[in-house]
Amino acid sequence: MSDTLIFAANAVLPIVLLLGLGWFLKNKGFIGDTFLSQGNKLVFRVFLPAMLFLSTYRIESLDNIDFGFVIYCEVALAVIFLLGILLTLPYKDRPGTRGVLIQAMFRSNYALIGLALASSLFGDEGLAAASLLAGVFVPSMNVLAVITLTVFTDKGEKGTGELKRILISTAKNPLIIGALSGLLAVIVRTFLVRAGITWRLSDITPLYKALESLEKCATPMALIVLGGKFEFSAVKSNLKPILFGTVLRTVVVPVLGLSFAYFALHMRNGAHFAAYVAAFGTPVAVSSAIMAGEMGGDDQLAGQLVVFTSVASIFTMFATIALLRHVGIF
Repeated sequence: MSDTLIFAANAVLPIVLLLGLGWFLKNKGFIGDTFLSQGNKLVFRVFLPAMLFLSTYRIESLDNIDFGFVIYCEVALAVIFLLGILLTLPYKDRPGTRGVLIQAMFRSNYALIGLALASSLFGDEGLAAASLLAGVFVPSMNVLAVITLTVFTDKGEKGTGELKRILISTAKNPLIIGALSGLLAVIVRTFLVRAGITWRLSDITPLYKALESLEKCATPMALIVLGGKFEFSAVKSNLKPILFGTVLRTVVVPVLGLSFAYFALHMRNGAHFAAYVAAFGTPVAVSSAIMAGEMGGDDQLAGQLVVFTSVASIFTMFATIALLRHVGIF
């Protein structure tokens, strides 16, 4: 079992270290509030959209989608989202906080930790399943995040929460544009393949390499910015919602998402479960705090949830993986 704990630690500790680096650089005066504000915008509007575009574009073919496997994850995501709305009712008078807690419940660190985790758990087959799911699951999480932070924020509670505004805000969100652009590119590529045309976007080497460079910048830059904005003095005032959000993300969501698949639907496919662990068992997405800061949510709380769920998930991912190994899934 020690290798499971080591794996979980190796997956999460680099995140904690980069967050720590951002905090250190801010407190030593290497970076300031102006850099953090501009860095937040740069990550949200350039780096993360590039990452989402490429992660979606890398779907090999729409013909290979196992719809039952994908549909379960999408339905579970919707249920968790609705459950998050109900469970956060005690925070209805604090809309900025409530929106961040709802987002923390359903928005996993799928791209950064999940794909690597699925690969480690079930090899190339696990990575293939997780990569396929990413093309649908990641955009879905981002759409729900935009809706959540549009409706449940201080800005969204001032009489401007109409359906039209939500739809416009969702359509204009850089992360949604990145993911949908990637999906459109996959559809175009599929038609080209059927027409016997083998051309790929990667054939435009300078453009593709530039996108890959932007993709590689997304995670470290986001973590450094979040670390720079982290304030230990704010933890005490946010302790209750931090603990509440951490338990929801690292305990409640994995139990619901995985146990229903195993006991109710009798799923036993190891590759699919590797993807489900990536979807339901990983900590809060790094991009959640960046988006919260840009959309009027409580970005301090969102950043703290990234830190605390990342640390807690070392142990909860260990317990989840160990239990699934015990029942013969892995």
